[in-house]
Amino acid sequence: MLEISGKVVAGEKIGRRLGFPTANLDRRQFARSRQRIRLGVWAGRAVFPEGKSFKAGIVIGPLDKRGLPKIEAHLLGFSGNLYGQKLNLVLGSYLRPFKKFVNEQVLQKQIARDIARIKALKA
Repeated sequence: MLEISGKVVAGEKIGRRLGFPTANLDRRQFARSRQRIRLGVWAGRAVFPEGKSFKAGIVIGPLDKRGLPKIEAHLLGFSGNLYGQKLNLVLGSYLRPFKKFVNEQVLQKQIARDIARIKALKA
């Protein structure tokens, strides 16, 4: 089982605008871990240091200029402010490759399908 831990930092707020807010992890943490993780969309869990966890849709990618992937997670059923908190993402099932979409409406529909798949998976 693959895990990525890091501090939640501000992102571009695209997920929030689409109705699926995400927690973005600091990419520098990923660089230090030297993990090789397949880019794409994953079903998994977001686990807080005190042990509370939520099912999560996790996106790994695209790569930035330094070759580091964007790491973000939509926590199902969570509401609140995560900025500055430590979060552990546990990758479970690989759902699909990362890809660009022609517009935000198509992306929004795909995210809704991904979330439905994640909800259907056993804890």
